[in-house]
Amino acid sequence: MAGASSRMPRVAVLMGGLSAEREVSLSTGRECARALREAGYDQVIEVDCGRDLPARLAEIQPDVCFNALHGRWGEDGVVQGLLEWMGIPYTHSGVLASALALDKEKTKTAYRAAGLPVVESLIATREEVEAAHVMPAPYVVKPVNEGSSVGIYIVREGSNAPRLATSMPAQVMVETYVPGRELTVTVMGDRALCVTDILTDGWYDYDAKYAPGGSRHVIPAELPAEITQACMDYALKAHQILGCRGISRTDFRWDETRGLAGLILLETNTQPGMTPTSLAPEQAAHMGVPFPQLCDWLVKDASCGR
Repeated sequence: MAGASSRMPRVAVLMGGLSAEREVSLSTGRECARALREAGYDQVIEVDCGRDLPARLAEIQPDVCFNALHGRWGEDGVVQGLLEWMGIPYTHSGVLASALALDKEKTKTAYRAAGLPVVESLIATREEVEAAHVMPAPYVVKPVNEGSSVGIYIVREGSNAPRLATSMPAQVMVETYVPGRELTVTVMGDRALCVTDILTDGWYDYDAKYAPGGSRHVIPAELPAEITQACMDYALKAHQILGCRGISRTDFRWDETRGLAGLILLETNTQPGMTPTSLAPEQAAHMGVPFPQLCDWLVKDASCGR
């Protein structure tokens, strides 16, 4: 990590922001700031990010920024580019990997080129999606560049074409719905940690992800060895081909009636949540890395490029 001397570095925890995931980011930021203080950092400044961020950072003069932002502007390469322009090392992935991973269609293009399994998808306008089925049901409609299951529509067989919320963007992704189990793998540096099986009463939506009791995590997932190994291998490969740094988390669906052929990648998160119910810290702890140590590792892994 550039810019730090023998003293403990001054860390600015970037949180909040302007995206639809603001509240999740505030929770993530508070948890990370608390963990860094527990790890011995005596200069941790929590920064609720707005359009005055450059001025705030110039005033604070941090040695490193801990990026706890989610969604657009914080997870898509924008704040990463700002930090590189200002010469401030930051945690997690760089400009290119961040921009690539948050764009779901570009992510799928990279997955396909690397031979990773994905489902059929297309980009359509709001008008096209609302006028008629653009692919056979069941299918999923989602924003191209949001996370945390924001704006997800599942269109079942026999349903009418969906009416989308006015907050949905002009263009959306439509992809074939895949039944099965929700699995996820965190990659930390150059190793995949383990597989978690996410159990919910329905779709793994925003509330299931963040509300206490919204989901139950089985860790390690009880899976055939072949599926466990494939998830680990695919997650590490996704991390590498997207150019991720620090930690990432790749999500899967597995239709167990189809064996290995039923395993597909959904997306890779370059800024996985770090709230009390989040998956990446839980996997790290399962592998012997408690939350304060994980946050400390991220700060030490911070860089001002890539």
